[in-house]
Amino acid sequence: MLKRISFTLGAFLLLSVVGAWAQTPRWLDPQVNRVGVEKSRSHFFAYESQAKAEKGDKASSGRFLSMEGKWKFLFVKDHNMAPKGFEAVGYDDSNWEDFPVPGLFEMNGHGDRTYKNIGYAWATQFKSNPPYVEEKNNYTGSYRRTFTIPAQWKGNKIYVHVGSATSNLTLWVNGKEVGYSEDSKMAAEFDITKFVKPGEKAVIAMQVMRWCDGSYGEDQDFWRFTGIAREVYMYARPAAHIQDLHITTDLTNSYTDGSLLVKVNAPQAAGKTLTMSLTDAEGKQVWQSSETIKGNGALVVKTQVDKPQKWSAETPYLYTLMTTLSDKDGVIEVIPQRVGFRSVERVNKQILVNGQPVLFKGANRHEMDPDGGYVISIERMKEDIAMLKKLNFNAVRTCHYPDDPRWYDLCDEYGLYLVAEANFESHGMGYGGRRLAQDIRYKKTIVERNENNVLVQKNHPSIIFWSLGNESGSGDNFDAAFDAVKALDSSRVVQYEQMGTEGKTEVFCPMYYDHQGCERYCQGNNPRPLIQCEYSHAMGNSGGGFKEYWELIRKYPNFQGGFIWDFIDQGVRGVSKRTGKQIWMYGGDEGRYPASDHNFNCNGVIQPDRTPNPHAYEFRYYQQNYWIKNFDLKNGTAEVYNEDFFRTMDNIEGLVEILVDGKPVFTQT
Repeated sequence: MLKRISFTLGAFLLLSVVGAWAQTPRWLDPQVNRVGVEKSRSHFFAYESQAKAEKGDKASSGRFLSMEGKWKFLFVKDHNMAPKGFEAVGYDDSNWEDFPVPGLFEMNGHGDRTYKNIGYAWATQFKSNPPYVEEKNNYTGSYRRTFTIPAQWKGNKIYVHVGSATSNLTLWVNGKEVGYSEDSKMAAEFDITKFVKPGEKAVIAMQVMRWCDGSYGEDQDFWRFTGIAREVYMYARPAAHIQDLHITTDLTNSYTDGSLLVKVNAPQAAGKTLTMSLTDAEGKQVWQSSETIKGNGALVVKTQVDKPQKWSAETPYLYTLMTTLSDKDGVIEVIPQRVGFRSVERVNKQILVNGQPVLFKGANRHEMDPDGGYVISIERMKEDIAMLKKLNFNAVRTCHYPDDPRWYDLCDEYGLYLVAEANFESHGMGYGGRRLAQDIRYKKTIVERNENNVLVQKNHPSIIFWSLGNESGSGDNFDAAFDAVKALDSSRVVQYEQMGTEGKTEVFCPMYYDHQGCERYCQGNNPRPLIQCEYSHAMGNSGGGFKEYWELIRKYPNFQGGFIWDFIDQGVRGVSKRTGKQIWMYGGDEGRYPASDHNFNCNGVIQPDRTPNPHAYEFRYYQQNYWIKNFDLKNGTAEVYNEDFFRTMDNIEGLVEILVDGKPVFTQT
């Protein structure tokens, strides 16, 4: 009898656990990250004509509809208070507020602006126990807006693109759920064709939560904001279209000639004609090919280009590849992609770009604006690039997540080497037994986020390194991510700081490795070059020891630079409660019991408004590319050393000035 009772009770408990797990909401289930979301592809826009493709402005296309602007919005502090049934077509939202898309809750009057370095925003509320998060203080925003679907889109596939939603996104159209997405720094695209009718109105509803199971992989050193931060739009594609393009370039014949390999995936376009045309920066055609798509729509096109202009951060020369899909009735769609001919390889303990062991003079750059938070304008991106160039930086690490795709376009255009990092950091779980790198429940998330990072950004010449993530410990999950990335793209170097000197990383990329440690490593035989992913912490009156780092970098060939932490002070614009004056806020300035690391958010080379901090000039000096050597005042001669690898000094103007008692007595250019 006792055995029977025990067995029955055990079975009951087992059934209870299984039943509870079956009812686990997807925002608490790390196995459910993307439902009804299109497979990630290279970031591009397909135009209806050659002329529009050459212009390259998707807003001018008849196949584009911006969804940005004011939406009806309801904020609730606790997730369990979120409205039920608000996605219905006839739901009354007349009392809801107007709210910007893109826009963040905390930057627009809702919730508390919270900053954390190590640990999660819920640190003062509950203990971390992945994958669970509470509903209390789990801010939730519900959105509604009505759009008229263009009548000319009839017969086309219709998609919604949401560039970034923190921490997750659910989308409904006309009262019906379309899909769900996690990964706050990767676009989610949804096929809404069957939910709408061209020429008629459609009610689009969205919901975004502050926290979900995926938030355990988003413990980056930055402001913990909630909302939609990047482009949001609707677009149309013909039923027969190009699903993806993978462009790979390399250099051959002693880095003299170029190779171009394009993998096309167009499963619905069998029988259509695919034409590719490559033009140089002056618009001159250098190659063209035309083929018929067959079978499953997979097509590989290869060509050689004699003596192309090569891409580097010093000489960011770009070609344009136009890929046109057509049939007997004419053009179906045209996709423009910028192409840079360059090679990346690891040889003799060095990373070579176009055969040269370049020095990476880098900074870690968060996507942060003092007024928009994660919402960064194109103008602000260009301002950041200008400041990087002025301060002699040539490289950026996208800490610690993929950036807005438009940032990579600009780095291609203006010339910056990129470490393209995936969106995973679980610093708050530590590096010991609780680390998510070894937690089988998070293997899918870690691998998936790395794959999507590569799938979306793979065509950018500016990307030299893929980074698997940041400060999450080492383990099987990152081993699997390394293998997945190399399977998708073997043309670049893959790194991960936590793998140290022996794990699955092709670069030894430590943080804050001291001078003695760097020198010892450089004198050893490890095949991995040394490039610090973070060093020379730029907080306060900093920059000390930078000279000594660069003396070592210029001494040892296998020490190729590093990335300063970090580029921009992360202060956001606010008003002091004490004085009423404008201040740069830190994470403890709002909320009753805020999770905060105080003023630690201000670690930048430049201030939030992009004014250089005093130590910016220290970094600029020791990263300069031109050095005066062997100055002979008596004979009026000097040698100038050029540290560029791909250009002469023809673009440099020299000035010699002799001062006596502070007054110039001799000047010559």
